[in-house]
Amino acid sequence: MEEIYDPQTVELKWQKYWAERNIFKTEPDTSKKKFYCLEMFPYPSGKIHMGHVRNYAIGDVIVRYKRMRGFNVIHPMGWDAFGMPAENAAIKEGIHPAKWTYENIANMKKQLNRMGMSYDWDREVTTCSPEYYKWNQWFFLKMYEKGLAYRKSSFVNWCPSCMTVLANEQVIDSGCWRCDTAVIKKELEQWFFRITHYAEDLLKACDELKGWPEKVVLMQKHWIGKSEGVETDFKIDGMDEKIRIFTTRADTLFGATFVCLAPTHPFAEKLVADKDALKKVKEQYGKEDEKGGIFTGHYAINPANDEKIPIYIANFVLMEYGTGAIMSVPAHDQRDFEFAKSNSELNAAFEDDGILINSSSYSRLRSDVARIEIAKHIEEKGLGKRVINYKLRDWGISRQRYWGTPIPIIYCEKCGVVPVPEQELPVILPEDVKFTGTGGSPLADLEKFVNTNCPKCKGKARRETDTMDTFVDSSWYFIGYCFGKGKINFNPSLSTLNSQLGHWMPVDQYIGGVEHAVLHLLYSRFFTRVIKDLGIINSPEPFTNLLTQGMVCKETLKCPNHGWLFPEDVKDEKCVKCGKAVGRGRVEKMSKSKKNVIDPDHLINRYGADTSRLFSLFAAPPERDLEWSDQGVEGAYRFLNRIWNIVYKNSAKVQKCNSTTVLNSETLRLLHSRTSALLRKTHQTIKRVTNDIEREYHFNTAIAALMEFVNDLSSFEPKSEDDWKVFRFSIETLLLLLSPFSPHITEELWESMGNKKKILEQKWPSWDEDIAKEEEIELVIQINGKVKAKIMIPAGLSDDEVRKKAIDEPKIQEIISKKALKKVFIVKGKLVNIVI
Repeated sequence: MEEIYDPQTVELKWQKYWAERNIFKTEPDTSKKKFYCLEMFPYPSGKIHMGHVRNYAIGDVIVRYKRMRGFNVIHPMGWDAFGMPAENAAIKEGIHPAKWTYENIANMKKQLNRMGMSYDWDREVTTCSPEYYKWNQWFFLKMYEKGLAYRKSSFVNWCPSCMTVLANEQVIDSGCWRCDTAVIKKELEQWFFRITHYAEDLLKACDELKGWPEKVVLMQKHWIGKSEGVETDFKIDGMDEKIRIFTTRADTLFGATFVCLAPTHPFAEKLVADKDALKKVKEQYGKEDEKGGIFTGHYAINPANDEKIPIYIANFVLMEYGTGAIMSVPAHDQRDFEFAKSNSELNAAFEDDGILINSSSYSRLRSDVARIEIAKHIEEKGLGKRVINYKLRDWGISRQRYWGTPIPIIYCEKCGVVPVPEQELPVILPEDVKFTGTGGSPLADLEKFVNTNCPKCKGKARRETDTMDTFVDSSWYFIGYCFGKGKINFNPSLSTLNSQLGHWMPVDQYIGGVEHAVLHLLYSRFFTRVIKDLGIINSPEPFTNLLTQGMVCKETLKCPNHGWLFPEDVKDEKCVKCGKAVGRGRVEKMSKSKKNVIDPDHLINRYGADTSRLFSLFAAPPERDLEWSDQGVEGAYRFLNRIWNIVYKNSAKVQKCNSTTVLNSETLRLLHSRTSALLRKTHQTIKRVTNDIEREYHFNTAIAALMEFVNDLSSFEPKSEDDWKVFRFSIETLLLLLSPFSPHITEELWESMGNKKKILEQKWPSWDEDIAKEEEIELVIQINGKVKAKIMIPAGLSDDEVRKKAIDEPKIQEIISKKALKKVFIVKGKLVNIVI
């Protein structure tokens, strides 16, 4: 082996070895327990960033560990390839989205391989390929057949910048999830998936997601938002019409002071004479943070007390929730209070439970009891009924963009809405389109795409020109991996599909950012239920365990002249462009806009992939944010160099000895104390690293244990034959334990020690509990300086543990019982002196 560690040479050697032999290809094997590990697939933006490196390194460690534990592991990767950045590139740079996307995929795939990721590329999926999106269209048709896909006119979230519709889940703090532009409401004909059909099931099953972070489960529960309440009728005064309202607080019925209708409620046009005013409220529809409305000039009769109360049109009332009409009780609902506060002397609404007053026969009842009794009364008198509603809205999937899956629908003047026949799938996304950057989808201007014949009557018809929300692509890709590259086919018999997909599904470990808690994860749970109900798979849940990794963060750097700076633009605390002093800002998530980023390619070229992986896993537990540290990267690099030097220095002698003869507790007693101590440390390290990986993937503490182990190896000087055998065993154990984290250097050093089989073919080491346990030492216990007892305790206990054992000793308890302890002195490993 070479004296100097050269990560570039070592890593390229082993990456070539793995690729040429297709080492990571996986086939079903019923003789082994399966393990499906998956990181959320990336959008092919062109380059991976440090967030990717951390995410994929976490998954790769788990996969390599599980393989060594004897699991049949599937670890695929693909590309979430439809989306607006490709279309924007076409508009700005004149590059077709397909060309831009596939070039980026090629580059990012090269980067992932350079990181040493152990992906089965034979299972790769690319969502913009017709072979993939054909099945988006197939699922759409199946849902259409079952009434789960439907079209309606509705007010939708519209991003003026992206010029497309957004699902409710894609509106973050009233802004577009992609570009932060303020979202407005717009009325359009849209296609929807009826996710609300599964609302109760999705909610109940949240309690079964034992392997998910609690915060993610709570976010999903909150988004689904189950509400139990009543619907009751308020007659419109002077008209032969009734408004049916929904409320979760029947106990406040007597306190209702006005009624609010959604701007899109059927009665809104009837009741409001000023259509311009109504139009303005519609434009503010759904804006919770800007509550506003108009008085209709009409009144409703409260069924509880026959009082007349005014009817308003309010922008915060949603037609999609409940009945689109609510009774408003400013005294007990903060939202109603904010709407009415200009006429109120209250400081805030009282929303907790209490005792009813001014509520007829229900006065003096507790509000929780009154809710039940009033609901019963409403049903008995035929004034309404008890109902359950959900905050969850159906998923609007229509997008007025080009780079997405064409919706397989045809519009015929004679036959109406006609689904594309299944045998004609896929409806191919044409490539010869013009990108202007204005208006909606360029598909609408492409006559040869739009104009078609009706599948039913063969007459002239037109195609749907909206494409599907790209979240459709990512809602089932994890099932697509189970087929293999280019082999996705949901048409075989259900028994064949069940056998093929049932072997791998569900995903055992899913890894990705918490920002997908509502969007992608909820949609995936919905899609999996639809696919189960089609009889294709058995599991209703896609992911058994979920790990949401933290962000990669770094301090920001700012020049007074040039603004945000990249790290390489700063030298000696000054801007290299102008020489001005640079200000160091707070530590924030790495972002291109603030330039506090590290290029993974630069990192790999300087330190290698093994160092990059090791640092990203050591700097923080996976679920926590990682604060970037150049010193930390240097430290990881030095650590790998130390291991290289240990093996290089001793490789000749190590190759001559066999380690197997010392692998039992009997021979431990025959070894020199320092040699037995190293053997004990080796087994303790196996135990610590294994337990840390198994215990919620605490890679940082596992690596810390390895660093501690290397310290012991560095100070050990083998002299006898037994010393060398133990030394070799310890080094080999170190390489096996380190291999999931830094796979290239460990394979190289393993081979340099004369091993014929590669580390990838080895089993994960196991520890001997007898060898791993600490030696016992004699502890002398004194009281006021006089010896009163001697006991045997395990070596290595903390001071607190030693103190407790000394005080709890029965002989000592007899003497100090009921006496105050003034002080306890501890001489580590020798004695305890108790002063009373």
